[in-house]
Parts: sequence; structure tokens; C-alpha cells
Amino acid sequence: MSNFDPNAILRGIQLTAVGANRAILNPKLFRHVHFRQALLAVLAGLTIHLLLMIPILLARASIWTTSQFTTLQGDNAQWAYHIIDTVDFLQHSVLQVPFFLMNFIKFLSPALDNMFMESLQWVDETYAAKHKSDDPKTLRASYHENLSKYYSDQQPVSKSRKKSPWEGVDVFLSRYGKKAVLSVSIYMISHTPYIGKFVLPLVSFYTFDKAVGNKPAVLVFAAGLVLPKKYLIRFLQTYFGSRSMTRELLEPYFSRLHFSPKQKKKWFFEREGVLFGFGLGFFLLIKIPVVGVLAYGIAEASTAYLITKITDPPPLPIGESGTNPGFVEDQTTWHQKKNVLGLALSHLDRVNVRTSREGEKPLTTELPGKKFT
Repeated sequence: MSNFDPNAILRGIQLTAVGANRAILNPKLFRHVHFRQALLAVLAGLTIHLLLMIPILLARASIWTTSQFTTLQGDNAQWAYHIIDTVDFLQHSVLQVPFFLMNFIKFLSPALDNMFMESLQWVDETYAAKHKSDDPKTLRASYHENLSKYYSDQQPVSKSRKKSPWEGVDVFLSRYGKKAVLSVSIYMISHTPYIGKFVLPLVSFYTFDKAVGNKPAVLVFAAGLVLPKKYLIRFLQTYFGSRSMTRELLEPYFSRLHFSPKQKKKWFFEREGVLFGFGLGFFLLIKIPVVGVLAYGIAEASTAYLITKITDPPPLPIGESGTNPGFVEDQTTWHQKKNVLGLALSHLDRVNVRTSREGEKPLTTELPGKKFT
């Protein structure tokens, strides 16, 4: 079974819809603190939008004003407008500056990490409520209870030590910088005479050949020779952007289980199609001005539901290290892949019902402090 086929992508899109619905129904998201965070998110989105638009608008106004009093008209004016449009296209479609800024916000506060864990707890609670009349031995184990016992890189070590907002920023900036340099380089080379028109189609072929195979990659390559360059760039950036966003959304999970780079690469490869489908819808939403940051918050909360379908319930960490290397290595293989992709959407709760491994107890239907009617 291919890791990147239409069925896997469709299932990822379906998990996006179900996960978003579960997240919105969580009453904890509507507490006072979350209202404040939502307001700050809207203000941040508006600020980001204005920061990106003001220079472009000022430049356009300057050109128009100058053209009224000078000879900047005709071809010269069109040339100036073309430069502005190119800069606007570079920052939104090539460099994806709005996406970068929204990802950068998470380093200023652990709010998204907290939202992920609270949403994971809510997913466990709704699962228990849905199956409260079932035999507890047939239910899957809890995710939140054990995962919360792992040390997170995104949280302070202790209450006495405040987490610096700049921790991890260097890694993030380095990763984004490499992608930005590569994107701009490819964009510039694509304007080279004679060979430029083949650059983007070749990049498309190389990218999709590794992910989906030769035949689809050849179709993308052929389409790249016909489609206007800007549409092909947007297509490629949507593909890469949705993948990058999904990786960022999963950071609260990986910050606790500490996969090695090799293990993480295999983990993503096993689930590539579903993850792409899951990230695609949210990536398109966050490109909408102002509301994009809010959509990012819902996406983080929805990722908690996704985790319960594409991973096994975590056991307790081992010893003082707060890790479980055996479980981490085991998760590089997606054991429930056939069930997740083959079962009807309404039957996905059957995934991960075998919970006896490593002494794990099934999730009880009676959660502390919670009563369901």
C-alpha cells in the first residue's frame, strides 16, 4: 500500500474535518484565557497583514503620485508596478512570510503546546463518553494521561525556571532560512534564458518522484511545461507549505517523545499521505488574512485527534530520563495503517483497541470529575 495515494490523502482531509469539529466542541477552549488568546491571535493576524501590505501600498501610492508630476508613465510605470507585484508574490508565495510569522509566534508562549494537551485530554474524554456502555477491556488506552508525564522541550523544567521565548528560535530560523534561500534560488534560476523554463518542472518531478512515483511525477512535469510559472510556484509552495505546517503542528508530540532525526524521517514517511491531506485544508485557511492565526490555533487543537488515529497510546516513560526509547522506535512503523485507511470513518474508534502491550490499561469510561449523560 502506497504511503502517498489518493485514499490516504482523502482520509487525511476527513480527519481534518472531524478533528476540527471535536476541537471546537471542547468547552475548555472557550474559557476566559482562551478568549484572550483568541483576541491576541486576531490582533496578531491583523498586525502581520498590515506589516506585509503597508510597504506594498506605499510603493504603489508613491509610483502613482510620481507619475502625476514626472515622466514616469507608460512602460516605465508598468515596469515599476511589475517590480512591486514581484516583491508581493515573493513574500507571499515564495518566502511565505505570513506562514513564517505565525509559526514564530509559538516561541513567545507555550499556549499552543497547552492547547494541544488540553485537546488531547478532551479527545480521551469524548471517546470514553461515546463508549461508556462498552466493556472497558475493549477500549483503547488513554493518550493524555501518560503523554503528560513526558518532559516537553516546549515547557519550563520547573516553575522556578521561566522558559526563554528564544529557546529553539535559532533552530527554527536556520530551518526556515535554508528553505528561503533554496526557494529564492530556484525562483531566480527559473528566470534564466533558455534553461529557466525547465527548472520548476524538474524540481516538481524530483519532489513528486520520491513521494508518489514516476507516473504522477511525469504528469506534474508535463503540466509544469504548459502552466504559467506563477501557478506552478503556488502549487509547489502549497505542497511544501502544508507539509511544513503539519510538522510544526506535531511539535508538542515530538517534543515529548524525542525521536532521532532518522526515526522522525521514517515516522513521517510512513504517514505521508494522511499528513499531507490533514495539513492541506488548514494551510489554505491560514493564508486568509487576519483569521489565519485563529485557524492555526484550531489546527493545533485538531492535531490532538489526529495523533490518536496515527499513533499507538504511549506507555509511561522509563526511569528519571522521562523517555521510552523502545516505544519511540516501535512508532516509526505505522501498525494501524491498514485499519485507518480501510475502515469507514465512523468505525475509526476501533483503532488501537488492543492495549495489553507493556502492561497498559484500557481507558476507563469513568473519568475523574466528569459525568456524561
